[in-house]
Amino acid sequence: MYKLGIIGYPLGHSISATIQKAGLESIGEEVQYDVMETPPEDLIDRIKYIKTHDYQGFNVTIPLKVPMSLFLTDIDDYANIAGCVNTVKVGENKEFFGYNTDIFGFKKAIPDEVDLTGKTAGILGTGGAARAAVVGLVEKGVKNIDFYTRNIINSHEAVNYARSKFPNIEFNVYQIQNMRSLAGTSILINATPIGMKGYMADQMPLEYKDFDSLNKDAIIYDIVYNPTKTVLIKEAEKRGFKTIGGLDMLIYQAQRAIEIWTGKTPDTKLMKIAALEIL
Repeated sequence: MYKLGIIGYPLGHSISATIQKAGLESIGEEVQYDVMETPPEDLIDRIKYIKTHDYQGFNVTIPLKVPMSLFLTDIDDYANIAGCVNTVKVGENKEFFGYNTDIFGFKKAIPDEVDLTGKTAGILGTGGAARAAVVGLVEKGVKNIDFYTRNIINSHEAVNYARSKFPNIEFNVYQIQNMRSLAGTSILINATPIGMKGYMADQMPLEYKDFDSLNKDAIIYDIVYNPTKTVLIKEAEKRGFKTIGGLDMLIYQAQRAIEIWTGKTPDTKLMKIAALEIL
């Protein structure tokens, strides 16, 4: 029996428990997976609780992906590069080992035939998900990344961090309300929660007119998975753009987390079926 869970806030939208249970059952493992709502001010108390209640691991979601890094004994290369974690394995002595499986999931959700070598990417948002997207995009060969944010001042830390990790990549940051032409953007990623069920679900992180400057070959990638088709994805499809939804990224990052916890690879098809049944 594996005792696992997820921490973050809010978690009313989370389907991680369903996906993880399906994945673990596909490799013949029983699991108790607890959904533990944890506002940032309660993080220390939650860590104490996890250490004293025999958990073997847990997932981390917004807004704890960056602050969780402060409580880890060691981290993997992806977590180190991205500066945030979304998966933690608890050691025998209750040490926390941090991993970033979002990068794995983000990359794997992009079809193999998509060539981003030398291209420009746009990222909406500068939080933990945006950091994972940066690493994935760099590994896919992009040369320029434009950030679009509602608060440029608050985004400086994330942008400067990216520049320090990838000095050969050109990073720019723009106010999202004054979005410039997207004519040179090959892939546009929504790394904000806008459009998520329970959080501005009837809205998009950009304006309808912003689509007009995009090349028709551009890809719209929304990491929001609930609903499976956000307003952004629906509008992009209506206009004929290729799209990538957030569910595949979620499934693949969960696959990697299970591999970290158990050493076994789960059946992602069964995990996706389980997710779709409740979405």
